[in-house]
Amino acid sequence: MSLNRNGVEGRVCVVTGGARGLGQAIAAALGAAGGRLAICDVLEDELAQTADKLRASGVEVFAAPCDVSDSAAVDAFFARVAEELGPAQVLINNAALVPGGPEDEVRRSKHYAYITTPVPRGSLGFTSAMSDAEWLKYWGVNVHGTFYCTRAALRQMEPRGYGRVVNIASVAGLSAYSAHSPHYSATKGAVVAFTRAVATEVAGANIFVNAIAPGGVATPMFDAYLEKLDEDARNRMFQFVPAGRLGTMEEYAGLAVYLAGDGHYLAGQIISPNGGMF
Repeated sequence: MSLNRNGVEGRVCVVTGGARGLGQAIAAALGAAGGRLAICDVLEDELAQTADKLRASGVEVFAAPCDVSDSAAVDAFFARVAEELGPAQVLINNAALVPGGPEDEVRRSKHYAYITTPVPRGSLGFTSAMSDAEWLKYWGVNVHGTFYCTRAALRQMEPRGYGRVVNIASVAGLSAYSAHSPHYSATKGAVVAFTRAVATEVAGANIFVNAIAPGGVATPMFDAYLEKLDEDARNRMFQFVPAGRLGTMEEYAGLAVYLAGDGHYLAGQIISPNGGMF
Protein backbone atom coordinates (compact mmCIF):
# COMPACT_ATOMS: atom_id res chain seq x y z
CA MET A 1 0.00 0.00 0.00
CA SER A 2 1.40 3.36 -0.96
CA LEU A 3 1.82 5.94 1.76
CA ASN A 4 -0.46 8.93 1.94
CA ARG A 5 2.01 11.68 2.77
CA ASN A 6 -0.71 14.29 3.06
CA GLY A 7 -2.38 12.66 6.04
CA VAL A 8 -5.54 10.59 6.11
CA GLU A 9 -7.21 11.37 2.77
CA GLY A 10 -9.27 8.40 1.64
CA ARG A 11 -8.49 6.34 4.75
CA VAL A 12 -11.20 4.49 6.67
CA CYS A 13 -11.05 6.17 10.07
CA VAL A 14 -12.89 4.73 13.08
CA VAL A 15 -13.59 7.07 16.00
CA THR A 16 -15.16 5.63 19.13
CA GLY A 17 -17.12 7.92 21.42
CA GLY A 18 -17.62 10.21 18.43
CA ALA A 19 -20.99 11.70 19.29
CA ARG A 20 -19.79 14.73 21.25
CA GLY A 21 -16.86 16.43 22.93
CA LEU A 22 -13.32 15.50 21.94
CA GLY A 23 -14.45 12.50 19.88
CA GLN A 24 -16.70 14.70 17.78
CA ALA A 25 -13.88 17.22 17.29
CA ILE A 26 -11.46 14.48 16.20
CA ALA A 27 -14.02 13.03 13.81
CA ALA A 28 -14.62 16.46 12.27
CA ALA A 29 -10.88 17.06 11.87
CA LEU A 30 -10.33 13.67 10.25
CA GLY A 31 -13.25 14.32 7.92
CA ALA A 32 -11.88 17.73 6.99
CA ALA A 33 -8.57 16.03 6.16
CA GLY A 34 -10.35 13.69 3.76
CA GLY A 35 -10.92 10.69 5.98
CA ARG A 36 -13.87 8.36 5.44
CA LEU A 37 -15.46 8.13 8.87
CA ALA A 38 -16.97 5.37 10.95
CA ILE A 39 -18.15 6.69 14.32
CA CYS A 40 -19.84 4.97 17.22
CA ASP A 41 -21.18 5.90 20.63
CA VAL A 42 -23.82 4.83 23.16
CA LEU A 43 -25.50 8.26 22.83
CA GLU A 44 -27.66 7.37 19.86
CA ASP A 45 -29.48 10.67 19.35
CA GLU A 46 -26.31 12.75 19.60
CA LEU A 47 -24.49 10.27 17.36
CA ALA A 48 -27.13 10.69 14.65
CA GLN A 49 -26.97 14.47 14.94
CA THR A 50 -23.17 14.46 14.66
CA ALA A 51 -23.29 12.15 11.65
CA ASP A 52 -25.82 14.39 9.91
CA LYS A 53 -23.70 17.46 10.61
CA LEU A 54 -20.59 15.78 9.20
CA ARG A 55 -22.41 14.60 6.11
CA ALA A 56 -23.72 18.10 5.54
CA SER A 57 -20.10 19.27 5.38
CA GLY A 58 -19.39 16.73 2.65
CA VAL A 59 -17.81 13.97 4.75
CA GLU A 60 -18.56 10.29 4.11
CA VAL A 61 -19.83 8.85 7.40
CA PHE A 62 -21.02 5.50 8.68
CA ALA A 63 -22.46 5.80 12.19
CA ALA A 64 -23.82 3.09 14.46
CA PRO A 65 -24.43 2.76 18.20
CA CYS A 66 -21.90 0.59 20.03
CA ASP A 67 -21.04 -0.04 23.67
CA VAL A 68 -17.29 -0.60 23.55
CA SER A 69 -17.38 -2.50 26.85
CA ASP A 70 -19.29 -5.28 25.01
CA SER A 71 -16.85 -7.33 22.94
CA ALA A 72 -19.57 -8.85 20.74
CA ALA A 73 -20.99 -5.40 19.97
CA VAL A 74 -17.50 -4.16 19.07
CA ASP A 75 -16.87 -7.07 16.71
CA ALA A 76 -20.25 -6.52 15.06
CA PHE A 77 -19.55 -2.81 14.62
CA PHE A 78 -16.16 -3.41 12.96
CA ALA A 79 -17.74 -6.00 10.67
CA ARG A 80 -20.25 -3.35 9.59
CA VAL A 81 -17.45 -0.84 9.05
CA ALA A 82 -15.72 -3.28 6.69
CA GLU A 83 -18.98 -3.84 4.81
CA GLU A 84 -19.88 -0.16 4.53
CA LEU A 85 -16.49 1.50 3.99
CA GLY A 86 -13.82 -1.17 3.88
CA PRO A 87 -11.37 -2.45 6.51
CA ALA A 88 -10.34 -0.03 9.22
CA GLN A 89 -7.08 1.77 8.52
CA VAL A 90 -7.15 4.29 11.38
CA LEU A 91 -8.57 3.77 14.86
CA ILE A 92 -9.04 6.53 17.43
CA ASN A 93 -9.83 4.89 20.77
CA ASN A 94 -11.61 7.86 22.31
CA ALA A 95 -14.63 6.30 24.05
CA ALA A 96 -14.24 6.58 27.81
CA LEU A 97 -15.99 7.23 31.06
CA VAL A 98 -14.80 10.56 32.47
CA PRO A 99 -15.53 11.66 36.06
CA GLY A 100 -18.31 14.20 35.68
CA GLY A 101 -21.10 13.31 38.08
CA PRO A 102 -22.01 15.26 41.22
CA GLU A 103 -19.89 13.02 43.46
CA ASP A 104 -16.95 13.38 41.06
CA GLU A 105 -17.21 17.16 41.17
CA VAL A 106 -17.22 17.12 44.97
CA ARG A 107 -14.06 15.00 45.03
CA ARG A 108 -12.36 17.15 42.38
CA SER A 109 -13.10 20.40 44.22
CA LYS A 110 -11.96 18.91 47.53
CA HIS A 111 -8.69 17.75 45.94
CA TYR A 112 -7.96 21.08 44.26
CA ALA A 113 -8.62 22.99 47.47
CA TYR A 114 -6.43 20.54 49.42
CA ILE A 115 -3.34 21.02 47.27
CA THR A 116 -3.67 24.75 46.58
CA THR A 117 -4.52 26.10 50.05
CA PRO A 118 -2.86 25.72 53.48
CA VAL A 119 -5.16 23.20 55.19
CA PRO A 120 -4.35 20.38 57.66
CA ARG A 121 -2.93 17.27 56.02
CA GLY A 122 -4.73 13.94 56.11
CA SER A 123 -6.31 11.36 53.85
CA LEU A 124 -8.88 12.69 51.41
CA GLY A 125 -10.74 9.39 51.68
CA PHE A 126 -11.47 8.84 48.00
CA THR A 127 -10.26 5.28 47.49
CA SER A 128 -11.56 3.89 50.78
CA ALA A 129 -15.07 5.15 49.99
CA MET A 130 -15.22 3.81 46.43
CA SER A 131 -17.57 0.94 45.61
CA ASP A 132 -16.75 -2.14 43.55
CA ALA A 133 -19.34 -1.11 40.97
CA GLU A 134 -17.86 2.35 40.45
CA TRP A 135 -14.35 0.93 40.09
CA LEU A 136 -15.31 -1.86 37.66
CA LYS A 137 -17.51 0.36 35.49
CA TYR A 138 -14.52 2.48 34.52
CA TRP A 139 -12.39 -0.54 33.65
CA GLY A 140 -15.13 -1.94 31.44
CA VAL A 141 -15.18 1.07 29.14
CA ASN A 142 -11.75 2.66 29.45
CA VAL A 143 -9.58 -0.45 29.41
CA HIS A 144 -11.61 -3.39 28.13
CA GLY A 145 -13.19 -1.20 25.47
CA THR A 146 -9.79 0.01 24.28
CA PHE A 147 -8.62 -3.61 24.05
CA TYR A 148 -11.74 -4.86 22.25
CA CYS A 149 -11.59 -2.10 19.64
CA THR A 150 -7.85 -2.43 19.12
CA ARG A 151 -8.16 -6.19 18.70
CA ALA A 152 -10.96 -5.81 16.16
CA ALA A 153 -9.05 -3.15 14.22
CA LEU A 154 -5.80 -5.14 14.18
CA ARG A 155 -7.63 -8.12 12.72
CA GLN A 156 -8.38 -5.89 9.73
CA MET A 157 -5.05 -4.03 9.68
CA GLU A 158 -2.55 -6.87 10.12
CA PRO A 159 -3.37 -8.82 6.91
CA ARG A 160 -2.99 -5.57 4.94
CA GLY A 161 0.25 -4.39 6.51
CA TYR A 162 -1.00 -0.94 7.40
CA GLY A 163 -2.66 0.83 10.31
CA ARG A 164 -2.63 3.75 12.70
CA VAL A 165 -4.04 3.50 16.23
CA VAL A 166 -4.34 6.53 18.51
CA ASN A 167 -5.41 5.88 22.07
CA ILE A 168 -6.77 8.77 24.11
CA ALA A 169 -5.15 8.38 27.52
CA SER A 170 -4.81 11.21 30.05
CA VAL A 171 -2.28 13.04 32.18
CA ALA A 172 -4.18 11.25 34.96
CA GLY A 173 -2.40 8.07 33.88
CA LEU A 174 1.01 9.73 34.12
CA SER A 175 0.76 11.89 37.23
CA ALA A 176 -1.13 12.52 40.46
CA TYR A 177 -3.10 15.47 39.08
CA SER A 178 -6.29 13.39 39.13
CA ALA A 179 -5.91 11.92 42.61
CA HIS A 180 -9.57 12.82 43.09
CA SER A 181 -10.44 9.98 40.65
CA PRO A 182 -8.29 6.92 41.43
CA HIS A 183 -10.48 4.70 39.24
CA TYR A 184 -10.06 6.98 36.21
CA SER A 185 -6.33 7.43 36.85
CA ALA A 186 -5.77 3.67 37.05
CA THR A 187 -7.59 3.00 33.79
CA LYS A 188 -5.70 5.70 31.91
CA GLY A 189 -2.43 4.35 33.28
CA ALA A 190 -3.45 0.97 31.87
CA VAL A 191 -4.10 2.58 28.48
CA VAL A 192 -0.57 4.04 28.56
CA ALA A 193 0.99 0.63 29.27
CA PHE A 194 -1.22 -1.09 26.70
CA THR A 195 -0.20 1.45 24.07
CA ARG A 196 3.49 0.81 24.57
CA ALA A 197 3.11 -2.97 24.54
CA VAL A 198 0.95 -3.16 21.42
CA ALA A 199 3.08 -0.60 19.59
CA THR A 200 6.15 -2.80 20.00
CA GLU A 201 4.18 -5.85 18.89
CA VAL A 202 2.82 -4.47 15.62
CA ALA A 203 5.28 -1.79 14.44
CA GLY A 204 6.98 -4.30 12.15
CA ALA A 205 3.70 -4.66 10.26
CA ASN A 206 3.63 -0.90 9.52
CA ILE A 207 0.99 -0.38 12.20
CA PHE A 208 1.92 2.55 14.43
CA VAL A 209 0.24 2.77 17.83
CA ASN A 210 0.56 5.92 19.94
CA ALA A 211 -1.38 7.73 22.65
CA ILE A 212 -2.39 11.27 23.45
CA ALA A 213 -2.50 12.03 27.18
CA PRO A 214 -4.44 15.31 27.50
CA GLY A 215 -3.71 17.49 30.48
CA GLY A 216 -7.10 19.18 30.39
CA VAL A 217 -9.60 19.61 27.57
CA ALA A 218 -12.05 22.50 27.34
CA THR A 219 -15.08 20.31 26.64
CA PRO A 220 -18.63 21.48 27.32
CA MET A 221 -18.77 19.09 30.29
CA PHE A 222 -15.68 20.60 31.91
CA ASP A 223 -16.82 24.12 31.09
CA ALA A 224 -20.06 23.36 32.93
CA TYR A 225 -18.05 22.29 35.99
CA LEU A 226 -16.02 25.51 35.90
CA GLU A 227 -19.16 27.61 35.75
CA LYS A 228 -20.27 26.14 39.08
CA LEU A 229 -17.09 27.29 40.81
CA ASP A 230 -16.57 30.70 42.33
CA GLU A 231 -13.76 32.86 40.99
CA ASP A 232 -11.35 31.89 43.76
CA ALA A 233 -11.87 28.17 43.15
CA ARG A 234 -11.37 28.60 39.40
CA ASN A 235 -8.17 30.52 39.99
CA ARG A 236 -6.88 27.78 42.31
CA MET A 237 -7.57 25.15 39.65
CA PHE A 238 -5.67 27.05 36.98
CA GLN A 239 -2.63 27.24 39.27
CA PHE A 240 -1.94 23.72 37.96
CA VAL A 241 -1.47 24.96 34.40
CA PRO A 242 1.48 27.23 33.58
CA ALA A 243 -0.22 28.16 30.29
CA GLY A 244 -3.19 29.45 32.31
CA ARG A 245 -5.85 27.66 30.26
CA LEU A 246 -7.06 24.26 29.14
CA GLY A 247 -6.32 22.93 25.69
CA THR A 248 -9.04 23.36 23.09
CA MET A 249 -10.66 20.37 21.44
CA GLU A 250 -9.34 21.57 18.09
CA GLU A 251 -5.76 21.59 19.39
CA TYR A 252 -6.03 17.99 20.50
CA ALA A 253 -7.85 16.96 17.34
CA GLY A 254 -5.04 18.37 15.20
CA LEU A 255 -2.54 16.11 16.99
CA ALA A 256 -4.82 13.10 16.51
CA VAL A 257 -4.96 13.76 12.76
CA TYR A 258 -1.17 14.01 12.62
CA LEU A 259 -0.73 10.68 14.42
CA ALA A 260 -3.37 9.11 12.16
CA GLY A 261 -1.38 10.03 9.06
CA ASP A 262 1.80 8.80 7.40
CA GLY A 263 4.12 11.75 7.93
CA HIS A 264 5.79 10.54 11.12
CA TYR A 265 8.00 7.79 12.57
CA LEU A 266 6.29 7.56 15.97
CA ALA A 267 5.46 4.25 17.62
CA GLY A 268 4.67 3.63 21.27
CA GLN A 269 4.85 7.32 22.16
CA ILE A 270 2.72 8.93 24.86
CA ILE A 271 2.32 12.57 23.87
CA SER A 272 0.90 14.77 26.59
CA PRO A 273 -0.21 18.26 25.54
CA ASN A 274 -0.86 19.86 28.91
CA GLY A 275 0.16 23.52 28.90
CA GLY A 276 3.30 22.78 30.92
CA MET A 277 1.60 21.16 33.90
CA PHE A 278 3.52 17.87 33.55
